[in-house]
Parts: sequence; C-alpha cells; structure tokens
Amino acid sequence: MPESATAPALQFVLKVASRCNLNCTYCYVYNKGDTSWQMRPRLMSLETFAVALDRIENHCRASGQTEVRITFHGGEPCLLGPDRFDQFCTLARRRLADRCAVLLSIQTNGTLINERWAELLAKHDVSVGLSLDGPQTVNDALRVDFRGNGTYDDIIRGLSFLRGAGVAPQILCVIHFGADGLDVHRHLVGLGARRINYLLPDFTHETAGSVFDTYGETPCADYLLPVLDDWWYSGATDVRVSPFHDMARVILGGETYIDVIGNRPYQYCFVETDGSIEGLDVLRVCGQGLSATGIRVQTEDFMAIAERSPLHRKIMFQGPSLPSTCRSCPERETCGGGYLPHRFSALRGFDNSSVWCKDLLRLFGRLREHIRMSPQETASRRAELIGAPANWATASSSKTYPEQPLLLQRPELAPVK
Repeated sequence: MPESATAPALQFVLKVASRCNLNCTYCYVYNKGDTSWQMRPRLMSLETFAVALDRIENHCRASGQTEVRITFHGGEPCLLGPDRFDQFCTLARRRLADRCAVLLSIQTNGTLINERWAELLAKHDVSVGLSLDGPQTVNDALRVDFRGNGTYDDIIRGLSFLRGAGVAPQILCVIHFGADGLDVHRHLVGLGARRINYLLPDFTHETAGSVFDTYGETPCADYLLPVLDDWWYSGATDVRVSPFHDMARVILGGETYIDVIGNRPYQYCFVETDGSIEGLDVLRVCGQGLSATGIRVQTEDFMAIAERSPLHRKIMFQGPSLPSTCRSCPERETCGGGYLPHRFSALRGFDNSSVWCKDLLRLFGRLREHIRMSPQETASRRAELIGAPANWATASSSKTYPEQPLLLQRPELAPVK
C-alpha cells in the first residue's frame, strides 16, 4: 500500500440486474434460500450507477490504487440492454480514467448475446466470463430456463457472436456430480476455450449430506482428477485451468489470486441494483441476509464496511481465520480451509474446513505428485519468496499480503484480455 494510502485496494462487482432469464437449479442467488433479490429493482438506474462510480473514485483516491476492476454482474447483466450498457461503460471510463486504469468485465450466461452485444463488448474492451457446463447433455441437465428447457444452443450461439467480434471469453463451468469431467473438459477445449474455471458447487455442511450419500465422499475430485491429469500430461497447460493453476502456484510457494483457496483478504465488494453494498454475496447459501453490510452507496463510502459489519470487515480486509480443524493439516497455508461459504455449519459457523475438504486434499496431493514437491519444500520456498515462517505447518500464520486483490472465484472476474 502506498505510504499516503488510507485504505486497501478493492475491486467492485456491480449487480446491474437483480433478475435472471434462466433458472439454473444450483444458483446461489435464487435457489439456495436467500430471497433478498425479490426486494430490489430489476435493473440498476443510471443515477445509482453514477453514485457508485463516485464512491469507487473516492475509494481509489484513498487507496492509491492505479487500476480498478469493475465487473458487471447479476442475475443476468445483459438484461440491462445494450444501450444502457454502452452508456454505463462510457461513463465508467470517462469518470475514472483520470484517477486510474479501468478494467471492465462481465459475467454472463451468454443466451442474450447477439451481434450488437458482441460489438459493444469489443468496443469497450470488456473481458467476458461465459457460463457453460459442458456438452449439451450435461449443460442442459441443470442450466435451464423457466420452462425447464436447456440452454446449450443459445449459449453456443452467443459464443459464436463473441468470437466473430474477436472476444475470447473465459468459460465458467460448474461441476456436475457424476458427470464425466474429462469429457466435459475436452468438449470445452474443442470449442476453443483457452481459459476455463471449474467451480465447486455451493453447498454447506448443512446441505451437502445427500450429495455424499449419492456420489461418494469426493465427488468434486472424482470429476476433476481426470481433467487435471489430462491437462498436465497432454501438453495443454497453455490452457489456463482454474483451480489447478492457482493450486500449483501456492504449492510452488506463491500467493493465490482466487478465493477458493487460502485465507487472503477478499478485497472486493458488491453493489446491488438499489445501491446496497454487500460483502461476499455467495454467503447467501449460509443464510438469509448474511451477505448484507447495512450500507448503501447513496450514503456511505465502501470503507464504512469496516465500521458497520464485523463479519465483512474480517473477510474483506483482514482475511478469514483458519478453521481450528485445519491447524494440523499439511495444506493449511495452501488450501487455508477452502472457500468461506463452503465452511459453514449452523453449529460452528465458519469454523469448519470446507465441505469439499477431502476433494481439495486429493487435488493438492495429485498436483504435488506431478510437481514433485512436498509440503515441507513448499514451506521453504514460501519462506524465501514472501518471508513466511518455514515451520508454517505448525506455527501461527504471520503472512503479510500483497496489495493485488484476489480475482473472484465466484463470480469470476475474467482475466484481462
């Protein structure tokens, strides 16, 4: 942090649409119990967007950051319409360009992308995250519209428009339990994907029991391990695959830039269509209102989170605590307990390892076999690279984190083109 800065660098997710044109059964916004979306305007107004930009500019001034990432999200952000989206992008660059570099991205289901949308995304140099869960039979099992119809054909059509405009999206693929992960991966690569992010489904210790009963104790690893081996041995590591890339990075002693592993401060926040500021929005899966901070861009700056919401102050600016159940684990400083929402239980709150703990340990173990690096060697490299204690497997963590914010795992803030 620059000496004159009084706040950490942040990135911002603007939820410009509170509704979606799809009804994906696993969606954490609409189908995991939280109903706060029902109380918000369907679309973000120009006035709310402009006020949000004022708050973002104020924060950049306080943090001294030289670039700011803004992600358009929802619901489905393309419901905003191309004309208003064009206006929003133009206004964002005009208002913030003198303060810092503006990096724009959008997370979309792709079904509304047409030639006009593709041209706008290229015009404004917007990085695109496109949701697609694999071949048609896999994708259309859960990624459906409100009539229960599959969406694969509409997504592929949107993808073709993007490519026609020279826009290469990152593919976000939610793991489908019991599906052939390798078949999914080869399908996505066959479509030309060069960046793929496999997402662990959003379950907590309260909701995952039936998954294990049906699919065994490591359903995510069963899906991902064949993908990992193929990615490693086929010479296709030039295809950036998350979470493998960041897991390898931390095994080699580096820092994670995704929030599914590690306990770095998240350093991003959300603005809803009504101007409400939220912390990690996936906390919706843990209970009604847990993502809320109680503040709005119309009245307060983003750093007010630190005063108003102890939970979000902790996870955004200090970093989540390591679960007590993870303190003796050899991957405690690489995995860090897993993604925060996946740690939740009614009895212990977030003081649990991830519901996908066994899956993550199998993935770390396989990557360590490929890289040929033990946890002890990771500790030594980390001590050399960032000054962490070499005995971190048993010592209390004393890391200091770089100012580079995390890239979002969920929703993904697509890497800049």
